Amino acid sequence: MGESTKSSMPASKYYGILEISKSASLADICKSYKHLVRKWHPDRNRSNQAEAVEKFRSINEAYRVLSQNKSEEVDILKNDAAKTPKNFLKQQEKDEDDNELQISSPILLSRTTSRISPSIDFYTSMPSFLSISGASTPTTPRTPISDQTPSLSKITSKPIIFSQSTSRRKPQPIKKKLECTLEELCNGCVKKVTITRDFIATTGLIIKEEEVLTIKVKPGWKRGTKISFEGKGEERAGTHGSDIIFSIDEKKHSLFKREGDDLVLGVEVPLVQALTGCTITIPLLGGDEMTVSFDDKIIYPGYEKIIPGQGMPKPKQENIRGDLVLQFLIEFPIYLSEDQRFQVVSILEDHITSE
Repeated sequence: MGESTKSSMPASKYYGILEISKSASLADICKSYKHLVRKWHPDRNRSNQAEAVEKFRSINEAYRVLSQNKSEEVDILKNDAAKTPKNFLKQQEKDEDDNELQISSPILLSRTTSRISPSIDFYTSMPSFLSISGASTPTTPRTPISDQTPSLSKITSKPIIFSQSTSRRKPQPIKKKLECTLEELCNGCVKKVTITRDFIATTGLIIKEEEVLTIKVKPGWKRGTKISFEGKGEERAGTHGSDIIFSIDEKKHSLFKREGDDLVLGVEVPLVQALTGCTITIPLLGGDEMTVSFDDKIIYPGYEKIIPGQGMPKPKQENIRGDLVLQFLIEFPIYLSEDQRFQVVSILEDHITSE
């Protein structure tokens, strides 16, 4: 089922398809081929797949013809080897081996067999029923082999074929943090995270792609809440794609501190207002404000006031929120005159006596 490398198209046309000069070496041909075959692979060009399929076929045909021509040139050099000085011949063979390694076919990750077999022609044994949009799937051509007795270097340059016929292990998940403000965790939000990962395409090639993951943060979520995306991590031969796990992390707020479903707010009041009563305006999470009066109360150090329903939403209880806890700090004066001290003592002594 192998494909012939003969074509009626002039060789100069093939150089243009691979975007190389006519003096290009085997390594140059292979390098350009690998770049273009990735660029025009049908799996990466779903929006213009018909054009990609045609380009992919042309690139493969050009590679087959030009690499075959270069292989014939190598054969000619080998036939002339007997006329070449011994030291130069050894260097020439070394260069050929180096080039052969450089132009080895891209590693294909197939899901059909688990053995590395230098005698298997991978490309000619691909099923003919594989198709894209009704057309035969473009196949990746073989690297020309000028010697039928494979050396160790040639064996290692064969396509490596991996199997999924046995159980595939699950790699460790990839863990990431997702930072959210208290406002986002209170009201809910949508976060979009762009990831870049490698995956194995249907043709067996490893392809790098970008994907945007959408995370809907629900009101009331707490630090440590986990969101998993199954199989969205890196994919390697013999394994499933790893999972990505995002963990909610709360950003520090300038005013509020979260304690479970409650919010804690520190409020400073001067001593005179703490003793005589006052009305203060306090901020709420989200930018609103509310007024709280203490006309008939003395605010003492450690005093707390609870405002129900102004804390964080409770995820498992719809329309139910925690509380806002006001913790008061009393501002004491740093200096009192003798007369002021006397008046304070008199007032406090009268208070103690009346009790």
